[in-house]
Parts: sequence; structure tokens; C-alpha cells
Amino acid sequence: MSQQLDSRVDTVPDSRSVGVLPQPVALPEDSAEGGSPASGLFPRGRKAVAWRALAWKALARKAAARPGLVLSVLVLATVILWALIPTAFTWWPPDAGVPSSRLKPPSTEHWFGTDSLGRDLFSRVVHGSATSLAATAVAVAVGLVAGSALGLLAGSLRGWVDDAIMRVMDVLLAIPSLLLSLALITVLGFGTINIAVAVGVASVANFARIMRSEALRVSTAVYVEAARSAGVRWHSILLRHILPNAAGPVLALSALEFGMAVLSISSLSFLGFGAPPPAAEWGSLVAGGRDYLVAAWWLVTLPGVVIAGVVLSTNRISHAFQDAERNRK
Repeated sequence: MSQQLDSRVDTVPDSRSVGVLPQPVALPEDSAEGGSPASGLFPRGRKAVAWRALAWKALARKAAARPGLVLSVLVLATVILWALIPTAFTWWPPDAGVPSSRLKPPSTEHWFGTDSLGRDLFSRVVHGSATSLAATAVAVAVGLVAGSALGLLAGSLRGWVDDAIMRVMDVLLAIPSLLLSLALITVLGFGTINIAVAVGVASVANFARIMRSEALRVSTAVYVEAARSAGVRWHSILLRHILPNAAGPVLALSALEFGMAVLSISSLSFLGFGAPPPAAEWGSLVAGGRDYLVAAWWLVTLPGVVIAGVVLSTNRISHAFQDAERNRK
């Protein structure tokens, strides 16, 4: 009898042999760092911290490799913040002067000194950045939109459309940009917006030529030919295929033209075609200090340094865009 019981016990199947799952075991709750033992060797919180540290180290290495680009970005960011929130950088009113403080040199109280009416020059430069940068943005937008549209049509449609558009662009390129801007201002009238439009029209030819060359290159690609063979309409091909793939060099040119527009608008404002006094524009600030160049050198030098810094910074950023576009190709 005992032998039969032992044989029955031996024939009882094991739960592991028949695939019966074991009872679930309760895992401990997630750790304070935001992870759990099942999420790997490191909790998710520690992983996020590690990834952020690696990202900051990589960014620091890139910044150390290109200090000129970092400095250019900081300069341009500072000037943009001047235009957006000028009161965060200076407490002096831009148009109110103190006669007893006229023509004071740069100091801790007046960083850029004062002008002939006792107004703080740094405050006028900071508040004038909004007008100058707004005019520059309008000029670049006019040149970018009009020039890109004309270049895109010329490079895509070709034939007589290409010939007609590019002959007009050749005429615009044959005229010096400053002379063309002066001619347009004579027609449009004085003022900051009119200066911006005139400078933008003078830069249309540069954008059109770059966009045309890129449109010619992209229009011969396989995917564009396939879209044409499939019966896609020409305007859909322009907007969906050619324009996105030809926009890189044009955007790099827009960064370069931004600096040139700052210089052109400041030059026209220096000549007296900008906003009337007491409006603070960078070019008019330099013009206002000409009569005191010997006694108060800071009236011309420091606004000029700001203009030169913005132009050089935008040129450096434009070169970085060009390098990135070249590496992408």
C-alpha cells in the first residue's frame, strides 16, 4: 500500500512542467528618483540627469571650439533684448536731459556718457535699437519674400520668364544699393519705414539670384521629375518640393543681409533720411555727435561700435549657416 502511495506522489505533475505560472510577486514601489528596479541599473531620474550632463558637456565643447560664434550670438541676443525690454537695461529716460550733466564722459553713472543736452547716451542707444532693428527686419523681409518669389519662378519655369526676370535683376545689380535706396526714398519720402522698404528693394536682386540657382539645381532632382510625371501641378511642385529644398542658402543669405541692412539703414539715418529728432536711431546718434568729435569722442565712437558689433556678429552667424548647409550637402 505504501509503495502505491509513493508511486502516486511521484507521478503528481510539477507546476513548472505543465506551464502553470507562479504566483505574482509584488515589486517594491518606485524609488524617490522616479525610477524602479525594473527600469534598469539606473532609475529614470538619474538617467535624465546623466543625459543632461552629457548634453551640457557637448554644448560646452562646441562653444569652446567656436568662441567667435558664441560671442556673436550673445551680442545679437543682447541687442534684441534691448529692443524688446529696454527698461530692463537702463533707468534713464532717452529724451529727458539734465543741462548740468551735458557732455560728461563715460562713467559708472552714465555708461556711454551724455550728449550736448545732458541725455544719457546708453539709454538712447538701447531705446533706439527697437527702431533700428524693426526697420532692418522689414528690409530683410521685403528682400527675402520678393527676391525668393522671383528667383523661384525664374529657376522653375525657365524660358522667357527666366530671361525677363533676370534681366530686371541685372539692372538692379548694376545700380549701387545706396544710390538705388536714395532714389527710392526720393519717391517714397522720408521716414523709417520708407528707408526700410527702399533698402529691402535694393536687396531683392541678391535673393533672386541665389534662389534661382538653387531652384535650377533642385528642379532636376529625381523626386521633382517623378512629381511632374505623376501629373502634380506646377505650383504644388514649387511649394512642396523645390522651395523647402532650396531655402537653406537663401536663409543663410538673409542673415548676411541683416547685417548689411543695419549698415545701410544707419547710413541713411546718418544722412538725415530717417525719423526726425528727438527719435533715437543709431545712425542719427552718430550724426548728432559729429559736431563734438574733438571734445566728446564717445558720442560718435560708442554708437558706432554698437553698429559694427551687430554687423560683424550677423556676418559670423551667416558664415556658420553656410558651413552647416555645406556639410549637409
